[in-house]
Amino acid sequence: MLRIAKLTDYAVGLTTRMAAMPETRISAQQLAGELGLPAPTVAALLKKLSRAGLVVSLRGVDGGYLLARPARSISVADIIAAIEGPVALTECALRAGVCGLEAACATRDNWRLISRAVRVALEAVSLADMAGDMTSHPALPKASAGDARLLYCAAPQPTPPD
Repeated sequence: MLRIAKLTDYAVGLTTRMAAMPETRISAQQLAGELGLPAPTVAALLKKLSRAGLVVSLRGVDGGYLLARPARSISVADIIAAIEGPVALTECALRAGVCGLEAACATRDNWRLISRAVRVALEAVSLADMAGDMTSHPALPKASAGDARLLYCAAPQPTPPD
């Protein structure tokens, strides 16, 4: 199963919360309380996000954290890279020379292609998108009949008529 790390999920949640109120300075303690996360975890994530240039820390009585740039210009890929490193499904898709089987590998080029597709998809989704309604995002493929069950679960459900 492919999935992001729990800390990356938390970082996306933190920044999405910040994107929802971009002009509001918010403390690590407040973020921790609102999201139900341990304060030390939130502080560590904010430090990584700050080092990556995604959030800024403001000291003082009115201090707190803000996004470093508009939510529309921060992608989910940016957040993943700040917490986990570059998006790549295999080590060899990231850089050459890390696998002893590389010279004879029949799948490396395909893994690089797949990793690029995933990275491009993650780059297409911004924090502004995450803070809003994603059901009609232009980067999402159009649904096919087989996808109806998934779309039904993800989309807001209309109220049935009486």
